[in-house]
Amino acid sequence: MTGLCGLCQYLLINQENFRTPMDFLNGANALTLVFAALLIFAIAYRFYGIFMANKVLQLNNAHLTPAVEFADGKDYVATNKNVLFGHHFAAIAAAGPLVGPVLAAQFGYLPGTLWILIGCVLAGGVHDMVVLFASVRHKGQSLATIAGKEIGKGTGLIAGVAVLFILILTLAGLSLACISAMHEASWSLFTVIATMPIAVIMGLIMRYRKNSVTFASILGGVLLIAAIVGGHELMKFEALNSLFHWKVGTISIAITVYGFLASILPVWLLLVPRDYLSTYLKIGTIVMLAIGVILVHPTIQMPAITSFVNGGGPVIGGPVLPFIFIVIACGAISGFHAVIATGTTPKMLNNEREILFVGYGAMLVEGFVALMALIAACTLAPGDYFAINTPADAYAGFLANNPALHAVELDYFSQKIGVELQGRTGGAVSLAVGMAHIFNKIPFMENVMAYWYNFAIMFEAVFILTAIDAGTRVGRFFLQEMLGSVVPKFNDKNWMPGIIISSLLFTFSWGYLVYTGNVSSIWPLFGISNQLLAACGLIVCTTMLIRMNRKKYALCAAIPGVFMAIITFWAGYEQVKHVYLPKGQYLLAVLAILAMLLMLLVFINTFKRWFKLLKIDTVQTDFYGDQVKELVER
Repeated sequence: MTGLCGLCQYLLINQENFRTPMDFLNGANALTLVFAALLIFAIAYRFYGIFMANKVLQLNNAHLTPAVEFADGKDYVATNKNVLFGHHFAAIAAAGPLVGPVLAAQFGYLPGTLWILIGCVLAGGVHDMVVLFASVRHKGQSLATIAGKEIGKGTGLIAGVAVLFILILTLAGLSLACISAMHEASWSLFTVIATMPIAVIMGLIMRYRKNSVTFASILGGVLLIAAIVGGHELMKFEALNSLFHWKVGTISIAITVYGFLASILPVWLLLVPRDYLSTYLKIGTIVMLAIGVILVHPTIQMPAITSFVNGGGPVIGGPVLPFIFIVIACGAISGFHAVIATGTTPKMLNNEREILFVGYGAMLVEGFVALMALIAACTLAPGDYFAINTPADAYAGFLANNPALHAVELDYFSQKIGVELQGRTGGAVSLAVGMAHIFNKIPFMENVMAYWYNFAIMFEAVFILTAIDAGTRVGRFFLQEMLGSVVPKFNDKNWMPGIIISSLLFTFSWGYLVYTGNVSSIWPLFGISNQLLAACGLIVCTTMLIRMNRKKYALCAAIPGVFMAIITFWAGYEQVKHVYLPKGQYLLAVLAILAMLLMLLVFINTFKRWFKLLKIDTVQTDFYGDQVKELVER
């Protein structure tokens, strides 16, 4: 990460050297980036991932996981590792790895590529493994509860409030991004809705028929393909098209109801099989995109470094440092992953050794998704990219100041797709156009660009929706824990009134924001709070490693944790001072400052705990939850 900062600083100082056509970085082939990423991630998993599993965490199958020890058939369900990988990946891979890298393309393809590759290996994958390990050893409990036991009850309470606050903002932002892709798009909406009954069928098969994962997977895959292809044909009938032609308000209510149902139904019935099914679509689409890159080997048209690295761009107002770390978000490291890794996933893990495959492996796959999204956006002509992502009312001024960045093929794309593309900001549309642009160059595919565009939009919606259902269930867990400290009955995970009440309260919180807000007012705040939560997960879990007498190895989590904390506070300061306050967005400024203050208190208390632990001899212990041996003063 230090190397990334140094390289970016060098490029900023010497950026004139990287603007000539002769420079080897500009005009790079997308295929080179794909092969480089696959090689780096494979080596990282084989060496650094296994090092984390064997030396840092010392994973041991002799320990009973919460899914085995507390099996209840509802939330605690030991799950096949491939199915669990599908659920975990589907839950963590939301809008971040798709939209974030596309927005970061404003700075050029190089900063985003470097941070995705370095961040996934040294920060994101480590974060997901360490947090999942901590939750498994703490009986599947939340990050706030872990903080309370490892650091202090006061810190745990502050962390709980912060996590709940951040999770509500996250789910609202994700929902709005999903709604913007699905409203008045009958084919996309039909396919997304079809995944729900298909998931229920798969869940029933896997639950009541032994050794049926393969059969359920094949059946689910066939039905999903039928829904995708058949949906396109069915929507040609006017009656059916009208039936699935929903307005924003209707989808806002429907997505909230879905989140509520997914949070109270048994995890094996809807949530896990639907996420598992969605993973086929997600990974399948990315593999198709990778194959498209191999067949077409498109040129990266976006420069390695653009003129907006110092700020002033139409997509992101701030400079590449520190905003590249915030904008990429889930594509390299994400605090939302800590919510899943201390929520649903630890309650379904069959044995500890699977933490490597589920935690580290899923993060590397998500990093590859992020890189493919970046490539798709950067294969567009820079003028087309900025025409799509610049607000319509600001485009004339942008073009006057940057005449070289005029649209090249945008009119052609709009005509082939049948949608006016200029001014469709937010990243999702430019990603869909970039994917359609690559697929369209494959032999015999030149006349189906509209199909690929709509497929890409639907793909993004499914990506996001699977994070909403898992996030809502985890939010219910969080709220139940907090209410349980006041009303002990809420701690009973089988008490249905408690489940329903906490689910209603939490779902209403983010559902209200979805129904009344807009993505532009919520998403920037999510970026800051999400990365603060990632730093929190690493720093809190470092405390556990130090206490378990793994001081030297704890640096693997401590270094990226402290780095992310510093970077995110820097970005938060820049956002508040140079964006929120000048624009009169005082509520957003207050919320951003509140999130930073809450996390600052958690960090200060945690660092005090580190100082204490480093001064005493620790007795290494394999423990569950409260069973922690006393620490003896030196």
